[in-house]
Amino acid sequence: MTSATAADYGWIRSPSSLFRYALEIGYTLTLVRGVSPDELLRMAGADTEPPGECAGLGELIERHQELLEDCDDWPEAFIAGAFTVEGEGGDWALVLDVGGDLGTRPGFMESLSAGTRAVSHSSNGGKPMDFFHWYENGELRTTFEWPSVRTGSTPDDLNAVMTDLGLDPSGDQDTDIDRKAAVFALSERLTGVQVTEELLAEAVYRVGEVPEEPAEEWESVTVDITDARGERTYVELRRDQL
Repeated sequence: MTSATAADYGWIRSPSSLFRYALEIGYTLTLVRGVSPDELLRMAGADTEPPGECAGLGELIERHQELLEDCDDWPEAFIAGAFTVEGEGGDWALVLDVGGDLGTRPGFMESLSAGTRAVSHSSNGGKPMDFFHWYENGELRTTFEWPSVRTGSTPDDLNAVMTDLGLDPSGDQDTDIDRKAAVFALSERLTGVQVTEELLAEAVYRVGEVPEEPAEEWESVTVDITDARGERTYVELRRDQL
């Protein structure tokens, strides 16, 4: 396991970093061991005809912006770019999508991680919700938005590492730690993949257009509110009450 820290990922907040755009718009970054970029995009149902490539993150962002410009409303698909990178135990596929949700789709991530490991983290931009997911052999092992509220089959397995990174599982957060940068470091410790500004900026991405998942019928929705003291309140609204 690497010794990555949140300080190693301070570059994500740099005004000159292209990744700032992804933080503002929303993104998902997923790493999976032993799967090729083309296979990953195929499993995601991406339209790769004709096959496409982007030379660097700047060009991937341009493709995302072109997709938005071509739509009168919000697009029914998003752009995902993937490439191979060396990590713990061999090659990993890194896939980044801007404004998408690829690494947060349960069925997809379970299939993607069958027989291997997959890690993803995401933000929805704006007033963000930020999530982390660790899958092993098709099983969601640990996932959280807030470090103190973890679920999965083994929600406490990463507690020691999270504490070392300043992501205190008890909920007493170190205000000097950038939580997003710490999640990048947590991902590196699980994968051995060091994501640098240069790596994202200079990689050649295999690109596909991934369809949005259709909206599901719903019976209720849970509103999750966190106050200034970090206390959470859950309110369930049923469809028949609206």
